[in-house]
Amino acid sequence: MADRKSFLLRVDRELLDAVQRWANDDLRSLNGQVEFLLRRALREAGRAPKGRSSADVAPAPDPSDITEPDAS
Repeated sequence: MADRKSFLLRVDRELLDAVQRWANDDLRSLNGQVEFLLRRALREAGRAPKGRSSADVAPAPDPSDITEPDAS
């Protein structure tokens, strides 16, 4: 696995809350969602690092595939 580096990110509370909700919907951690969004933005801008492909980033599960336990 690649070296990982921590850094502090200051962000508007409403933006952070919206990304957290999106992460929850995609069954990702907030950190995983931010990394996913950054990788996607880099790929779409043609600036993705050469060493990794988009296949290295797992797609989010389809929420319709998740079954809820019976409440009965």
